[in-house]
Amino acid sequence: MKTYIPKLSDLNKKWYVVDLDGKVLGRQAGQIARILMGKNKPQFTPHLDAGDYVIVVNAQKVVITGKKMFQKRYFRYTGYPGGLRSKTFEQMISSKPEDIIRSAVKGMLPKNRLGRKMMKKLFVYRGPEHPHQAQKPEPLEL
Repeated sequence: MKTYIPKLSDLNKKWYVVDLDGKVLGRQAGQIARILMGKNKPQFTPHLDAGDYVIVVNAQKVVITGKKMFQKRYFRYTGYPGGLRSKTFEQMISSKPEDIIRSAVKGMLPKNRLGRKMMKKLFVYRGPEHPHQAQKPEPLEL
């Protein structure tokens, strides 16, 4: 018996909308990563991009547990000597809440070309509005 390997033409890609209003960041990021990888489908294949598109709205209203609001730090490097910059979660949520979601989901995807391709299917927006109505996204409750 041969192993069934789906072709890219057999994979149907859907669009989903996820509302993060009042949801816990890490738990939601894990579920979003599963959908981007396609692990929620029976045709999941590790070496193919079988996942769906995910639109995340209300990124600014995401919450985290414990004291991480003031203790968790996000680092970036400017490329110059002494150029390591850091911000707390509290500062990031007020200035760039989209980057918080992208960073959390990216950490749960494969660290290779396929993972970078999966990240291109993630669209994150600060508020409740998004410009993807033409794709007819389905609301997804995680």
